[in-house]
Amino acid sequence: MFTAPDITILTPGDPGWDEGRQAWNLTVDQRPAAVALPASARGVREAIRFARKRGLQVAAQGPGHNPAPLGPLTGTVLVKTRAMQQVTIDPVAKTAWAQAGAVWRDVTDAAAVHGLAALAGSAPGVGVIGYTIGGGISWLGRTYGLAASNVEAIELVTADLRHVHADARTEPDLFWALRGGGGSFGVVTAIKLRLFPITEVRAGQLWFPAEKALPVLQAWRELTQGDLPDEFGSAARLIRFPAVPAIPEHLRGRAFVILFVVHLGTSAEADALLAPLRALCPATDTVATMPVKDLGYLHMDPEEPAPSMSDALMLGSLTDEAIETLVRVVGPESGTPLLAAELFHLGGEMKRARPGHGALAAIDADYALMPIGRAPTPQAASAVTSGMAAVHAAMRPWAASQLYLNLTDTSRDPASFWMPRVYDRLRRVKAAVDPDDVIRSNHPVPPIAQDK
Repeated sequence: MFTAPDITILTPGDPGWDEGRQAWNLTVDQRPAAVALPASARGVREAIRFARKRGLQVAAQGPGHNPAPLGPLTGTVLVKTRAMQQVTIDPVAKTAWAQAGAVWRDVTDAAAVHGLAALAGSAPGVGVIGYTIGGGISWLGRTYGLAASNVEAIELVTADLRHVHADARTEPDLFWALRGGGGSFGVVTAIKLRLFPITEVRAGQLWFPAEKALPVLQAWRELTQGDLPDEFGSAARLIRFPAVPAIPEHLRGRAFVILFVVHLGTSAEADALLAPLRALCPATDTVATMPVKDLGYLHMDPEEPAPSMSDALMLGSLTDEAIETLVRVVGPESGTPLLAAELFHLGGEMKRARPGHGALAAIDADYALMPIGRAPTPQAASAVTSGMAAVHAAMRPWAASQLYLNLTDTSRDPASFWMPRVYDRLRRVKAAVDPDDVIRSNHPVPPIAQDK
């Protein structure tokens, strides 16, 4: 164990080692060379110094979502930032400064005190930093855009031990790269986010029995492809609850189609939009006015680390044939080993590239498709992997050309996440700030100087 002001560094066998190296996804057994636990930007600098002196790389991690693409961590210091959780709200400027270990619950609760809302992830325990620098798809994203497009400043420690403040005027290339280019450029220590004057939304779930999957998904598709206001966000989930004691008895072993809806408008507007869906007679309808900070619980994501797997496919269209194919491969009669498959509606402001946006200026896809499985054993993990591959293969005809960092849980060609000119620029920024490739990320951008 190594200790210095504002940091503790653990090595295998030290007390707290197993807890320190754990990812959120319990199917991933992270075994780095060391785990650094900084309490400040100064501690982050010491972690990088420690790694460089020993010829090691550095990978930063908050709660540890999306860890699988990192691969083996041999020769890597894993910097776990969970002790850095301070959030400061400026209610006049409508901004939040969040440290590297903050999760969305920290920001949304603090912002709500001032009548403000953040472009938060679908679960309150998702880390603010990783989510935002990877793009950031929010329930409010169709109205306000990607979280990465609503960042005002970022502070980070680079591979050469500089503590850098990056914004539109200072270090503009680095600021551009960090907004949607991922974590290859340094260890982010804090981020400044725009907030929005929202206190309440109209939101909830519509539950249908699984045998209604085709008509429900077709009606939802018609809604999402019609004259839909940007203020309306939604997702559709096909799910079969496992027959285990932890699941409430009335859900255990049963299959459903669940629609999640969020509307930044009046109850009358929401009711008019939902009328075609309600005409299909949902078994449960929870749509009501709720505090915006409670949106983190709408999606019913696990609030504790769990052994689960997912890997998204971005869709450029959703035809009748696509819906029929999806129901065939993951519907109630499919026999799939997957727990669920979800379609998240994108578009709106998330699809509009504006001047001043970062490396991920927009998402050129209409839906994100996420197959999800529980994998408490290696055998279950193998079955889920096969199930996800079957979904991807079946839905490939409707795939968009672009992948999305935060929802891609397997290693891919990094060039597949960005347009060629964007990827080239990202590699040049990487070469300028980290030519030796000290900083690792789950979806790495290699420095352009590595080309032979």
